[in-house]
Amino acid sequence: MNISQKIGDTEIERNLAATKKLFAAFGAKDIPGIVKFLHPEIIIEFYGPPVIPYAGIYRGPEKCRGFFERVLSSVEVCQFDAEEFISERDKVVVTGHLNLTAIATGRTIDSDFVHVITLKDGKWLRFRDFMNTAVAVAAFS
Repeated sequence: MNISQKIGDTEIERNLAATKKLFAAFGAKDIPGIVKFLHPEIIIEFYGPPVIPYAGIYRGPEKCRGFFERVLSSVEVCQFDAEEFISERDKVVVTGHLNLTAIATGRTIDSDFVHVITLKDGKWLRFRDFMNTAVAVAAFS
């Protein structure tokens, strides 16, 4: 193994650890714990129409903090299971399943998800969320 492989492996391990810690903070509804893993240039992209209260593109730590606050104030998290973490270079891809209740309507959001996370310096630089937004639209409508 050469030195670049060792450095790369260390970065991959650091990115994976940071992502798992952020997921744990989300599960604990620990907003300050989430924010400490966000890069100063963080961008969050949650795809979907405006009927989903947290859909949109968020830039910078304060706007992204608002994203997490909006998610946690809009839904009750019944299940949020990260099933697989795949880490390569500066990316961590997380697959899993969620079951949420829209607080405004009491309707259920049940979907698999894929999160694609780009990290820099051990912090989230870009977060993209992919899920069945049709069920979220139905739950919030």
